[in-house]
Amino acid sequence: MAEAGTADLGKGKRITGGDRSSLADDLRKRYDGGESIRSLATSTSRSYGFVHRLLSESGATLRSRGGANRNGKKKA
Repeated sequence: MAEAGTADLGKGKRITGGDRSSLADDLRKRYDGGESIRSLATSTSRSYGFVHRLLSESGATLRSRGGANRNGKKKA
Protein backbone atom coordinates (compact mmCIF):
# COMPACT_ATOMS: atom_id res chain seq x y z
CA MET A 1 0.00 0.00 0.00
CA ALA A 2 2.84 2.36 -0.83
CA GLU A 3 1.79 5.89 -1.67
CA ALA A 4 2.81 7.47 -4.96
CA GLY A 5 5.05 9.97 -3.14
CA THR A 6 7.07 7.25 -1.46
CA ALA A 7 7.90 5.34 -4.65
CA ASP A 8 11.00 7.42 -5.49
CA LEU A 9 12.54 7.08 -2.02
CA GLY A 10 14.56 3.95 -2.68
CA LYS A 11 16.01 1.68 -0.04
CA GLY A 12 19.13 3.12 1.56
CA LYS A 13 18.67 6.57 0.04
CA ARG A 14 19.16 9.43 2.50
CA ILE A 15 15.97 11.41 3.01
CA THR A 16 16.30 15.02 4.16
CA GLY A 17 14.44 18.32 4.10
CA GLY A 18 11.06 18.50 2.44
CA ASP A 19 11.09 14.85 1.37
CA ARG A 20 11.59 13.77 4.97
CA SER A 21 8.80 16.07 6.22
CA SER A 22 6.33 14.87 3.59
CA LEU A 23 7.22 11.21 4.23
CA ALA A 24 6.81 11.75 7.98
CA ASP A 25 3.38 13.34 7.44
CA ASP A 26 2.29 10.51 5.14
CA LEU A 27 3.48 7.82 7.56
CA ARG A 28 1.82 9.55 10.49
CA LYS A 29 -1.54 9.68 8.69
CA ARG A 30 -1.27 6.01 7.82
CA TYR A 31 -0.17 5.08 11.37
CA ASP A 32 -3.03 7.09 12.86
CA GLY A 33 -5.30 5.22 10.44
CA GLY A 34 -4.33 1.93 12.08
CA GLU A 35 -1.34 0.62 10.12
CA SER A 36 1.50 -0.89 12.12
CA ILE A 37 5.06 0.37 12.14
CA ARG A 38 6.19 -2.94 10.63
CA SER A 39 3.76 -2.68 7.71
CA LEU A 40 4.81 0.93 7.09
CA ALA A 41 8.46 -0.12 7.13
CA THR A 42 7.82 -2.92 4.64
CA SER A 43 5.78 -0.76 2.26
CA THR A 44 8.44 1.99 2.19
CA SER A 45 11.46 -0.37 2.12
CA ARG A 46 12.75 1.21 5.32
CA SER A 47 13.73 -0.23 8.67
CA TYR A 48 11.44 -0.43 11.66
CA GLY A 49 13.76 1.96 13.53
CA PHE A 50 13.69 4.56 10.76
CA VAL A 51 9.88 4.55 10.63
CA HIS A 52 9.65 4.64 14.44
CA ARG A 53 12.03 7.62 14.54
CA LEU A 54 10.09 9.50 11.85
CA LEU A 55 6.82 8.94 13.67
CA SER A 56 8.35 10.16 16.92
CA GLU A 57 9.79 13.25 15.22
CA SER A 58 6.42 14.02 13.63
CA GLY A 59 4.75 14.05 17.05
CA ALA A 60 2.66 10.91 16.58
CA THR A 61 1.35 9.25 19.70
CA LEU A 62 2.81 5.77 19.48
CA ARG A 63 0.58 2.87 20.48
CA SER A 64 1.73 0.47 23.14
CA ARG A 65 2.63 -3.08 22.25
CA GLY A 66 -0.34 -5.42 21.91
CA GLY A 67 -0.97 -9.00 22.79
CA ALA A 68 -1.84 -10.92 25.90
CA ASN A 69 0.09 -10.30 29.08
CA ARG A 70 1.64 -13.65 29.98
CA ASN A 71 2.43 -12.56 33.53
CA GLY A 72 -1.03 -11.23 34.33
CA LYS A 73 -2.99 -12.61 37.26
CA LYS A 74 -5.62 -15.16 36.36
CA LYS A 75 -9.19 -14.54 37.47
CA ALA A 76 -10.51 -17.08 39.95
